[in-house]
Amino acid sequence: MWLVTVLGVIYLSAAVAAQDSNTVLPTAVFEPPQPNLQLQSPFSEPYSTEKVVLKCTIDGSSDWNIKWNRNHLEISGSDLFLSEEGSKLTITTETSAVYTCRGEHKIKGISTKDSNTLEIKVKDPPIPTVKLLTNWKDVFESERVEMSCEVGVSDWTFSWYKDGVPMNYEMPKLSIPSVTQINKGKYQCKVLLKSRGVSSGLSNSVDINIYAEKAKPNLNKSTTFEKMYPGESIQFNCEVTLATDWNYIWYLNGTEIPGANSPIYKMDSISHSNGGQYFCKAKRGQYFSEESDKLSLQVSDPPKPRLKLLTPWLDVFEKEKVEMSCGVNDPTWTFTWYKDDQKLTKSTSLIWDEKGSKLTIGSIVRNHHGSYACKAHLTLRGVRSELSIKLYVKVYESLPKPQLAKNLAFDPMYVGEHVSFSCKVSVSSGWKYKWYKDSNVIANSGESLTINLGLQDKGEYWCNASRDDILIFQSNKIHQDVTEIPVPLLKPRNKQLDVFPKEMVELSCKILLGSGWTYTWYKDGKMIQANKDVVIGTNGATISFRSDPSHHKTQNYTCKAELKDRSVHSNFSSKVTLMVYDATPNVTLLQSPEYSLMHTGDSVSFRCDVNISSGWKFLWFKDGDKFEKDDHHNISSAQVKDTGIYTCQAERDSFRLQKSQNMQIEVKERPQAEVILLTGWAEVFSTDTLVLMCKVKESEDKWNYTWFREKIAVGEVPTEKYTVTPQNDPDQSHYTCKGIRTERPTYSVESSPFKTKNLLLKRRILLSVSGCLFFGIILAFLGCIYFKIRKPVVAEERPEENELFLTMKKQLEHTENSCPLVEYITDAALNEGPKKENDDIGLIRSDSTELMVTTQEDQAVMVSTGTENGGAMISFQKMS
Repeated sequence: MWLVTVLGVIYLSAAVAAQDSNTVLPTAVFEPPQPNLQLQSPFSEPYSTEKVVLKCTIDGSSDWNIKWNRNHLEISGSDLFLSEEGSKLTITTETSAVYTCRGEHKIKGISTKDSNTLEIKVKDPPIPTVKLLTNWKDVFESERVEMSCEVGVSDWTFSWYKDGVPMNYEMPKLSIPSVTQINKGKYQCKVLLKSRGVSSGLSNSVDINIYAEKAKPNLNKSTTFEKMYPGESIQFNCEVTLATDWNYIWYLNGTEIPGANSPIYKMDSISHSNGGQYFCKAKRGQYFSEESDKLSLQVSDPPKPRLKLLTPWLDVFEKEKVEMSCGVNDPTWTFTWYKDDQKLTKSTSLIWDEKGSKLTIGSIVRNHHGSYACKAHLTLRGVRSELSIKLYVKVYESLPKPQLAKNLAFDPMYVGEHVSFSCKVSVSSGWKYKWYKDSNVIANSGESLTINLGLQDKGEYWCNASRDDILIFQSNKIHQDVTEIPVPLLKPRNKQLDVFPKEMVELSCKILLGSGWTYTWYKDGKMIQANKDVVIGTNGATISFRSDPSHHKTQNYTCKAELKDRSVHSNFSSKVTLMVYDATPNVTLLQSPEYSLMHTGDSVSFRCDVNISSGWKFLWFKDGDKFEKDDHHNISSAQVKDTGIYTCQAERDSFRLQKSQNMQIEVKERPQAEVILLTGWAEVFSTDTLVLMCKVKESEDKWNYTWFREKIAVGEVPTEKYTVTPQNDPDQSHYTCKGIRTERPTYSVESSPFKTKNLLLKRRILLSVSGCLFFGIILAFLGCIYFKIRKPVVAEERPEENELFLTMKKQLEHTENSCPLVEYITDAALNEGPKKENDDIGLIRSDSTELMVTTQEDQAVMVSTGTENGGAMISFQKMS
């Protein structure tokens, strides 16, 4: 400014002098140009530590030196800037600031005005937050831990740290399915903006602590009683002292108790079903603790009191005395008394001691007639037993009635057996008896009557009793039935009575009425004894033996029955006639169709045939291994695993015939068809028509072919080739084919699907490659011009030029730069194809950018040398 001032003074002095000398001088006014300050970086709000380039332009810039101001203060060399180079200033941002520039003329020494103001707003990178997605920081081994790194911006990548060490993991969520001790530590994350080289600070930390020992619950119960009784209450407590938020699982005798998930398991009224061993487990998420120690709960019914009569009689007369006692093995129990199920209270005639263990009824009267019982009580626990047995005290106004009984309860009884009757008065003694049959007196005065039964002894029996010439009413009556001994029923258990040598035969002998019979067997009238060849079942009810035609081809069997404890013997049963063949039959295996060589998918049927007798079951064998079937074994769709040697065998009951002859089949894989593309590269450039050819792999046979589009047959005549055009296949479908012929195998396996979409991309790929080469040549040319006119730099500031042009591999690795090839392939027309839905998680795929060489012809074309097509072809066969 001082220079401008001086120049102005000189200019004004000269003007005054000229005026005084009457000399007119020319007047020249120099107005400095206005600088223009621009931001050269692509982003207006940089992050701290990012580089920002400012450019100051002045007309005739070669005549001006640029001066820079930050926040209206001139920038000195001590400020933290990367470089100051001509009209461009590269700075590393730390805080927001306002920048201007001005020019100083290199010759005239004058300065321009300050440029326009450019405010650079600097923002800090976002700090991510680590959030624990699972419930607990303190976990046990094998538990799952998941956490997320969250930041409120997009386009950032993630980096995880454990105890300050990078984990080489870049997903927003960190999941550890089953933790171990090595996973213990402090977890943090950062976010990175790779395209700009910006990284955030470390997030907050989440400390994961992993218990070394496994949790084990403590189990206790509310009572120490060794034995509990139904209706009492009990409470079990389960507690894990490590960690929190446990759910509890209860077990009884090793089986989980449904619906019990509280640390307290309480039963207000236990029953027998609650008895057993209890333990618990604790669960948190998918983690289970160890089992607690087991505690037993024994649930028993209260002891049933023992009621005893202490006096001789229960049937008594008036004014007699009755005493009875009630007791259990435990002396802590007390007792109450009941008559006819009503609780008794003490009176002058009903007396018992303090615990109630003895009841005395003095001077019996009619009101004391009834049933007496007692109950036992544990008063402090509220437990009471069931009623004891009942003692019926009968008070007679007159003498009691005699009772008639029979020593054998068999009904009917058989001729020749012995039976005894007894007549008894239960009260007192000294009674005399008189016996009757059908109102006829039998000469006998004792308490019992014994009879050797015949059919004439059938009838009703009863008795009278007297004491001191006092006649008592007649006793009850017993009807005695007498019948002839029954004949046993003989039945064969085999379904067939025609048997083969050594075939097992089983017969049964049975009396239809009554039980307890034993049986004896006879063959052709001779008694059969059990030996190594003959097995007689329990009580002789069955007999088993292997048939032997050397004795007789026709054999007759009978049996007899006996009640040994009653000395009763039956007559012979009806006979069973057994016919024995001289030899065993043969088993024949039949196959349809009778081909020994099969192909996968063919059907074959085997039948096992026995031409004699019936009732056969069949066993099947493949390569000696058994599998059970009926008389047929069908293979509807043969597989290679069905290759083998087949045999069969027939059996019935425990008799088994020899195996049939062997039938061997071999199942080969059905030949595979494949689709081959015949259209070459030249045809792709000249036409959209694709020619497909179908061949059967590794087959020298003559084949015809059927074509399918999306599983639907196409083409009217079976042919080896099929032509696809955009007109007949606008949707770019999957094509398959299958070989057919009249001889075996009559058809092949259908080929793998062949999709036309990837083939139609070839022309676009080549055009895209050509475009890339064209633009690459232009960029190289512009680069040469730039390096020719750029200002020389100091040696130490010159960048390394050993990798001036990126290799193909590095271009692929440098994801920030887009390629015209990719842009051309991913246009809207290609994106109309269906997207893959089954990509693996974590991988990003797109049909629009997928370049596939699906046939050998494709691979051959893609490896074309640089001399083809005028040296403009690039090989994509292999990139390292």
